[in-house]
Amino acid sequence: MSEEIKQVWYASYGSNILESRFHCYILGGQPKGSKKTYKGCSDKTLPQEKEEVYINSELYFAKKSKSWDSCGVGFINTEFNDKIQTFGRMYLITTEQYVEIVKQETNHKGELLIDFKKAKEKGSLIIEEKSWYGNLLYLGEQNGNPIFTFTNEKDLTEEINPPSEQYLLTIINGLKETYNLNEIEIKEYFENLLGIKGYEIEKKLTELIKSE
Repeated sequence: MSEEIKQVWYASYGSNILESRFHCYILGGQPKGSKKTYKGCSDKTLPQEKEEVYINSELYFAKKSKSWDSCGVGFINTEFNDKIQTFGRMYLITTEQYVEIVKQETNHKGELLIDFKKAKEKGSLIIEEKSWYGNLLYLGEQNGNPIFTFTNEKDLTEEINPPSEQYLLTIINGLKETYNLNEIEIKEYFENLLGIKGYEIEKKLTELIKSE
Protein backbone atom coordinates (compact mmCIF):
# COMPACT_ATOMS: atom_id res chain seq x y z
CA MET A 1 0.00 0.00 0.00
CA SER A 2 1.49 3.33 -1.06
CA GLU A 3 2.07 6.05 1.48
CA GLU A 4 -0.32 8.99 1.70
CA ILE A 5 0.87 12.15 -0.04
CA LYS A 6 1.12 14.84 2.63
CA GLN A 7 3.41 17.40 1.04
CA VAL A 8 3.64 18.60 -2.54
CA TRP A 9 5.57 21.14 -4.54
CA TYR A 10 3.44 23.94 -5.98
CA ALA A 11 5.20 24.84 -9.24
CA SER A 12 4.56 28.29 -10.68
CA TYR A 13 5.50 29.77 -14.04
CA GLY A 14 3.50 33.02 -13.86
CA SER A 15 3.13 35.76 -11.28
CA ASN A 16 3.61 33.35 -8.36
CA ILE A 17 7.29 33.11 -9.22
CA LEU A 18 7.54 36.26 -7.09
CA GLU A 19 7.57 34.98 -3.51
CA SER A 20 5.65 37.89 -1.95
CA ARG A 21 2.86 37.42 -4.50
CA PHE A 22 2.64 33.69 -3.75
CA HIS A 23 2.51 34.39 -0.03
CA CYS A 24 -0.84 36.17 -0.58
CA TYR A 25 -2.28 32.70 -1.25
CA ILE A 26 -0.98 31.50 2.12
CA LEU A 27 -1.30 34.56 4.35
CA GLY A 28 -4.04 36.42 2.49
CA GLY A 29 -3.77 39.89 1.00
CA GLN A 30 -3.71 41.81 -2.25
CA PRO A 31 -0.71 41.36 -4.56
CA LYS A 32 0.90 44.52 -5.90
CA GLY A 33 -0.69 45.48 -9.22
CA SER A 34 -3.64 43.10 -8.83
CA LYS A 35 -7.24 44.05 -8.08
CA LYS A 36 -7.95 40.76 -6.28
CA THR A 37 -7.60 40.17 -2.54
CA TYR A 38 -7.01 36.60 -1.37
CA LYS A 39 -8.26 35.21 1.91
CA GLY A 40 -5.27 32.91 2.35
CA CYS A 41 -5.09 29.36 3.67
CA SER A 42 -6.43 28.01 6.96
CA ASP A 43 -2.87 26.91 7.72
CA LYS A 44 -0.75 30.04 7.24
CA THR A 45 2.58 28.23 7.59
CA LEU A 46 4.90 29.51 4.88
CA PRO A 47 6.54 27.02 2.47
CA GLN A 48 9.20 24.84 4.05
CA GLU A 49 11.38 25.07 0.95
CA LYS A 50 11.52 26.90 -2.38
CA GLU A 51 13.49 26.01 -5.48
CA GLU A 52 13.77 26.85 -9.14
CA VAL A 53 12.06 24.46 -11.57
CA TYR A 54 12.33 24.13 -15.33
CA ILE A 55 9.13 23.18 -17.15
CA ASN A 56 9.32 21.63 -20.63
CA SER A 57 6.28 23.46 -21.92
CA GLU A 58 5.80 26.82 -23.63
CA LEU A 59 4.59 29.82 -21.65
CA TYR A 60 1.99 32.07 -23.32
CA PHE A 61 -0.46 34.79 -22.31
CA ALA A 62 -4.20 34.58 -22.89
CA LYS A 63 -7.71 35.35 -21.59
CA LYS A 64 -8.83 38.61 -19.96
CA SER A 65 -8.21 38.72 -16.23
CA LYS A 66 -10.31 41.14 -14.20
CA SER A 67 -7.61 41.01 -11.54
CA TRP A 68 -5.02 42.36 -13.98
CA ASP A 69 -6.84 45.14 -15.90
CA SER A 70 -8.60 42.70 -18.28
CA CYS A 71 -5.21 41.74 -19.72
CA GLY A 72 -3.77 38.30 -20.38
CA VAL A 73 -2.26 35.97 -17.79
CA GLY A 74 0.18 33.10 -18.06
CA PHE A 75 -0.60 29.55 -19.15
CA ILE A 76 1.55 26.65 -20.34
CA ASN A 77 0.77 24.15 -23.09
CA THR A 78 -0.48 20.76 -21.95
CA GLU A 79 1.90 19.07 -24.39
CA PHE A 80 5.47 18.81 -23.09
CA ASN A 81 8.47 19.42 -25.33
CA ASP A 82 12.05 18.71 -24.25
CA LYS A 83 13.30 21.52 -26.53
CA ILE A 84 11.29 24.15 -24.65
CA GLN A 85 12.14 25.42 -21.17
CA THR A 86 9.94 27.69 -19.08
CA PHE A 87 11.48 29.12 -15.93
CA GLY A 88 9.45 28.37 -12.83
CA ARG A 89 9.65 28.40 -9.08
CA MET A 90 8.24 25.80 -6.73
CA TYR A 91 7.23 25.89 -3.09
CA LEU A 92 6.92 22.93 -0.71
CA ILE A 93 3.52 23.06 1.01
CA THR A 94 0.96 20.65 2.45
CA THR A 95 -1.66 19.01 0.26
CA GLU A 96 -4.32 20.85 2.27
CA GLN A 97 -2.71 24.19 1.42
CA TYR A 98 -2.46 23.20 -2.23
CA VAL A 99 -6.19 22.44 -2.35
CA GLU A 100 -7.00 25.80 -0.75
CA ILE A 101 -4.73 27.61 -3.21
CA VAL A 102 -6.49 25.91 -6.12
CA LYS A 103 -9.84 26.96 -4.66
CA GLN A 104 -8.66 30.57 -4.50
CA GLU A 105 -7.25 30.42 -8.02
CA THR A 106 -10.35 28.83 -9.55
CA ASN A 107 -12.93 30.63 -7.35
CA HIS A 108 -14.26 27.22 -6.31
CA LYS A 109 -17.10 27.28 -3.82
CA GLY A 110 -17.62 24.47 -1.35
CA GLU A 111 -15.50 21.36 -0.86
CA LEU A 112 -12.82 20.42 -3.37
CA LEU A 113 -11.22 16.99 -3.43
CA ILE A 114 -7.99 16.45 -5.36
CA ASP A 115 -6.72 12.92 -5.91
CA PHE A 116 -3.00 13.65 -6.03
CA LYS A 117 -2.14 9.95 -6.44
CA LYS A 118 -4.37 9.69 -9.51
CA ALA A 119 -2.90 12.88 -10.97
CA LYS A 120 0.59 11.48 -10.43
CA GLU A 121 -0.28 8.15 -12.06
CA LYS A 122 -2.04 9.70 -15.06
CA GLY A 123 0.27 12.69 -15.47
CA SER A 124 -2.64 15.12 -15.40
CA LEU A 125 -6.09 15.47 -13.89
CA ILE A 126 -9.02 17.79 -14.54
CA ILE A 127 -9.87 19.10 -11.08
CA GLU A 128 -12.24 21.89 -12.12
CA GLU A 129 -13.96 21.69 -15.52
CA LYS A 130 -14.12 24.88 -17.61
CA SER A 131 -11.89 26.66 -15.10
CA TRP A 132 -8.93 28.70 -16.35
CA TYR A 133 -6.56 26.67 -14.19
CA GLY A 134 -8.53 23.49 -13.70
CA ASN A 135 -5.99 21.10 -15.23
CA LEU A 136 -3.49 19.69 -12.72
CA LEU A 137 -0.19 18.58 -14.25
CA TYR A 138 2.38 16.28 -12.65
CA LEU A 139 5.97 17.43 -13.29
CA GLY A 140 7.97 14.79 -11.46
CA GLU A 141 9.52 14.44 -8.01
CA GLN A 142 11.93 16.43 -5.88
CA ASN A 143 13.31 15.10 -2.59
CA GLY A 144 10.57 12.46 -2.45
CA ASN A 145 7.68 14.89 -2.95
CA PRO A 146 5.61 15.22 -6.15
CA ILE A 147 5.64 18.45 -8.17
CA PHE A 148 2.34 19.79 -9.51
CA THR A 149 1.32 22.82 -11.49
CA PHE A 150 -1.90 23.75 -13.23
CA THR A 151 -2.99 25.29 -16.50
CA ASN A 152 -5.99 25.25 -18.81
CA GLU A 153 -7.42 21.97 -20.04
CA LYS A 154 -7.18 23.10 -23.68
CA ASP A 155 -5.06 25.15 -26.04
CA LEU A 156 -5.94 28.84 -25.67
CA THR A 157 -4.00 30.18 -28.64
CA GLU A 158 -7.22 31.60 -30.09
CA GLU A 159 -7.54 33.73 -26.95
CA ILE A 160 -4.05 35.22 -26.89
CA ASN A 161 -4.00 38.52 -25.00
CA PRO A 162 -0.91 40.45 -23.88
CA PRO A 163 -0.32 40.83 -20.13
CA SER A 164 -0.53 44.10 -18.24
CA GLU A 165 2.73 45.85 -17.40
CA GLN A 166 2.20 45.09 -13.70
CA TYR A 167 1.59 41.40 -14.32
CA LEU A 168 4.65 41.07 -16.53
CA LEU A 169 6.73 43.09 -14.06
CA THR A 170 5.68 40.66 -11.32
CA ILE A 171 7.07 37.76 -13.34
CA ILE A 172 10.21 39.71 -14.23
CA ASN A 173 10.87 40.47 -10.56
CA GLY A 174 10.24 36.83 -9.72
CA LEU A 175 12.82 35.77 -12.30
CA LYS A 176 15.34 38.24 -10.87
CA GLU A 177 14.64 36.86 -7.41
CA THR A 178 14.99 33.21 -8.47
CA TYR A 179 17.54 33.08 -11.28
CA ASN A 180 20.88 34.68 -12.00
CA LEU A 181 19.75 36.15 -15.33
CA ASN A 182 20.99 39.40 -16.84
CA GLU A 183 18.74 41.92 -18.58
CA ILE A 184 19.48 40.56 -22.05
CA GLU A 185 18.64 36.98 -21.01
CA ILE A 186 15.33 38.08 -19.46
CA LYS A 187 14.39 39.99 -22.63
CA GLU A 188 15.26 37.00 -24.82
CA TYR A 189 13.10 34.81 -22.59
CA PHE A 190 9.98 36.91 -23.16
CA GLU A 191 10.31 38.52 -26.59
CA ASN A 192 9.15 35.57 -28.72
CA LEU A 193 6.32 34.35 -26.50
CA LEU A 194 2.71 34.35 -27.70
CA GLY A 195 1.08 37.39 -26.15
CA ILE A 196 4.34 39.37 -26.18
CA LYS A 197 5.74 39.22 -29.72
CA GLY A 198 4.07 41.74 -32.00
CA TYR A 199 2.18 43.52 -29.22
CA GLU A 200 2.82 46.93 -27.68
CA ILE A 201 4.11 45.27 -24.50
CA GLU A 202 7.09 43.93 -26.49
CA LYS A 203 8.35 47.49 -26.99
CA LYS A 204 8.26 48.04 -23.21
CA LEU A 205 10.23 44.93 -22.26
CA THR A 206 13.58 46.69 -21.81
CA GLU A 207 12.02 49.45 -19.72
CA LEU A 208 10.18 46.95 -17.48
CA ILE A 209 13.25 44.78 -17.03
CA LYS A 210 15.38 47.76 -16.03
CA SER A 211 12.77 49.03 -13.52
CA GLU A 212 12.87 48.04 -9.87
